[in-house]
Amino acid sequence: MVKMKMIHRILPRAFSSNASVVRRFSSAASQSTLAAQPVQENEPVIPKMPPFDYTPPPYTGPSAEEILRKRQQFLSPAVFHFFKNPLSLVDGKMQYLFDEKGRRYLDAFGGIATVGCGHCHPEVVDAIVNQTKRLQHSTILYLNPAIADFAEALASKFPGDLKVVFFTNSGTEANELALMMARLYTGCNDVIAIRNGYHGNAAATMGATAQSNYKFNVVQTGVHHAQNPEEYRGIFGSDGLKYARDVDEIITYGTHGRVAAFISEAIQGVGGILELAPGYLPAVYNTVRNAGGLCIADEVQSGFARTGSHFWGFEAHGVVPDIVTMAKGIGNGIPLGAVVTTPEIAKVLTQRMYFNTFGGNPVCTAAGLAVLNVIEKEKLQQNALTVGSYLKERLTSLKDKYEIIGDVRGRGLMLGVELVTDRQLKTPAKVETLHLMDQIKEMGVLIGKGGFFGNVFRITPPLCFTKEDADFLVDVMDYSLSKM
Repeated sequence: MVKMKMIHRILPRAFSSNASVVRRFSSAASQSTLAAQPVQENEPVIPKMPPFDYTPPPYTGPSAEEILRKRQQFLSPAVFHFFKNPLSLVDGKMQYLFDEKGRRYLDAFGGIATVGCGHCHPEVVDAIVNQTKRLQHSTILYLNPAIADFAEALASKFPGDLKVVFFTNSGTEANELALMMARLYTGCNDVIAIRNGYHGNAAATMGATAQSNYKFNVVQTGVHHAQNPEEYRGIFGSDGLKYARDVDEIITYGTHGRVAAFISEAIQGVGGILELAPGYLPAVYNTVRNAGGLCIADEVQSGFARTGSHFWGFEAHGVVPDIVTMAKGIGNGIPLGAVVTTPEIAKVLTQRMYFNTFGGNPVCTAAGLAVLNVIEKEKLQQNALTVGSYLKERLTSLKDKYEIIGDVRGRGLMLGVELVTDRQLKTPAKVETLHLMDQIKEMGVLIGKGGFFGNVFRITPPLCFTKEDADFLVDVMDYSLSKM
């Protein structure tokens, strides 16, 4: 039986967070044919966004159209944006973001796995503001408690002899420094990285990155890319030891027998939330160290409790790196990165002058210390494990329902959903991914996109994400998929 339903039955419930927006949208919809469309009785109900006790102050700045015009006129043409209709965000609170009209969105991307504590977390904001009021910048040539306190707290999060911290401004800078230190320490130039990995867009890090989408035609030397030990598309499935043999063969046939370093992410972020096959890292670390090299763990995206089971991604593999790099979640959005290594390796930079003007500045390190305190105080690692496991289970249930979902993977609140048009051939569903992202955004949820083919939903929300948020996210995806 077909019957007419009221217009509010058809509108996304996410609009209910702002009554004026509902009125404007309803008014516009009432002038369209949408109001006259018959709806099947068994049509799925549009999900309702969880309640949230926060209303942003009125926005009086330039419109989205004006901002877009300025971007196109004054910013690099390489700057791009998501969605057919670019989203202008002007306010944020914990796991939610607000656009210029006051509409609320559930942030399931976290600024690319960066906002761990939540948007504008009061304790992090207070730390930033209070430090800024006292001393915004001096230089590390002078003493200041902020950098020393944070370095001590950060070092306490690492096993073994990983106790010396170098602060940078980004993950790219951190990886550049780590690669340089490894080459200086070992006296070798050859570096081994993994295909499909991403480590940055500067000189050495672009060389280590193994995705043509992120590589320019500039000189990139001394890097060998090993088979990607991933379980979904990898040639050896989940057999980590078979992948590890490729690293051994690279050293044997592609180098003079000695290497500077092996660098990898515990979970490839840009690459599409790909975990390394079990047994791979221990075997490779052993091989690399036998060749005189250092092992570098890139924790830019997987660090700071995001994986839930551990504080650092490499810990899930039972290994201890020689150098660890980090950024993103370290400052909850503040430009901050770090390299942590051993006292012996750290000494290599005393051979010459090494200096970073802003690395370790008081404001950023005060924010970093506040982030560590919030993660511990609010038990965000446990929440990432609990909510992330629940969310992964619910996403997996969608895979059983929709053929377009080829794989659900990741751990904690670092999850990926790969879309394919053919499960057997694993044909990337590129167009469908873009379409679904737009539809999901229109219903009030923001997710990311990654993978070499651009067909993987990247779900990396703030670690304060709740089960109610997870339900809303999955229900929105379910609804959108049902309309494909």
